[in-house]
Amino acid sequence: MPTSSLDPRQERRLPETLNEFQQAEGHPHFRVDIERIRFSPFYSRLSAVTQVISQAGAGLAVHNRLTHSIKVAAVARAIATHLYTRTDEASRTVAELGGAHPVVVQAAAAAHDLGHPPFGHLGEQTLDRLARDRFGLREGFEGNAQTYRILTRLDEHDRPGVGLNLTAAVRTAVLKYPWRRGLGGQRRGGATKYNFYAIDEQDARQALTAYPLIEPGQQTVECSIMDVSDDIAYSLHDLDDFYRAGLLNATTLANEFHSWQRNLARLRTADEETLAVNTRAPGHSLELLWRHLHRKDSWIADPDAFSDAVTKVASEVVDGLIAEPFDGSLASERGLARFTTDWIARLQSSIEVHRHPDDRSGHVSLNKQTWHEVAVLKFLHQRFILERPDLAVYQRGQASVLERLVDGITAWLDDPYDARRAPRRLIDLLDLAADDYRRLAADSPELVEGKSSADLQRLARGRGIIDYVASLTDAQALSVDALLSGHTERLWDAGQGL
Repeated sequence: MPTSSLDPRQERRLPETLNEFQQAEGHPHFRVDIERIRFSPFYSRLSAVTQVISQAGAGLAVHNRLTHSIKVAAVARAIATHLYTRTDEASRTVAELGGAHPVVVQAAAAAHDLGHPPFGHLGEQTLDRLARDRFGLREGFEGNAQTYRILTRLDEHDRPGVGLNLTAAVRTAVLKYPWRRGLGGQRRGGATKYNFYAIDEQDARQALTAYPLIEPGQQTVECSIMDVSDDIAYSLHDLDDFYRAGLLNATTLANEFHSWQRNLARLRTADEETLAVNTRAPGHSLELLWRHLHRKDSWIADPDAFSDAVTKVASEVVDGLIAEPFDGSLASERGLARFTTDWIARLQSSIEVHRHPDDRSGHVSLNKQTWHEVAVLKFLHQRFILERPDLAVYQRGQASVLERLVDGITAWLDDPYDARRAPRRLIDLLDLAADDYRRLAADSPELVEGKSSADLQRLARGRGIIDYVASLTDAQALSVDALLSGHTERLWDAGQGL
């Protein structure tokens, strides 16, 4: 049971006594957490997991999940430190709601992407489909829920059963979507995003009790800082990658932005079906973005703010940054650094604190104008990178790798003569999942898809296999796939994922 002498935000599932070196640090309980995350093999693994485009496909200059996490942590710490040292009404609101400790925020930012599987969001979508179709796991797979499962179950420090045994503050600070699948309603992410599986819900609910003034379904202040910092870093550092890789065509982007500005009156009268059919026509995709924002986020979406955001991005990104191709020169590096630094500073300074935020927002958020600007920056990625046919071909191949891995491992475990030689890590994960489903069936049988021992075994096997494949790096996934399919003879180095 948690110790009662501590602030509930500092409590762990199992009490710990800090050593003299840990006690010498400021805020030692939270400092222990961030170092425990940084020393985790799951954290190191992020250096070999795709952000959007892989290093193998675009060179070492692009971000991976680790460099992205490091930069999110830097942005988040700056925001938290600013709020932590203020003495105004906003700081009093933050304090009442549980605080914005810079170390907690930094730890959450470091951990927020631990659950991402091989091949980025493509891998996430593929494993979700396989979890539901192959194993009947209604909750499927979600990177945020996998992050929480890693921190509280799959990774271990020095004692079994409690994961890294982190404080309640850090555990709750990674709960961007604090509900099970399908229960988000109209909140951020809606029904598609969620932060814990039913087998991990009890731990999450216990951690959330440390923040009694945070309403159900709402992020803690520290989590909302991490979340908005993730948006800031994602919108700018991925733009950095695509600019360096020469993937942003200045002429195509200029046509999109300037056509929308010139033809706004006509586009506003067009029906949405017509716009969707003609997304290749310049200006149509931007207008569809506005319709989407207005439909989902009417609490903040504003036509004038959107128009100003389009104008700013057109001026500083389309006609500014990418109008001059990146050539690797020191001058190009300086120009890109100035652009990124100026935008991050501006976005950080636009942070607002709300005591009663909208359901689709958090206690800490961007102001109205910069919220629209980030939405337009993200549009650049979605429309001009993620929808590229060449990327689609590449990603379909990656999806096939994951599908063969899941099927190959399942067949291995089904082989009565060879199952005993399955990887030890895989067997451990299967045992953990079996324990989790037995406990869930006893405590909350209504949440289990089936009640028989065979049903529980099927669910546990599926969750364990998905946990195993999701823990691989991009290169490990490719290597294990090659081994299982008999397409390589490089046994000892190719099998590192096992």
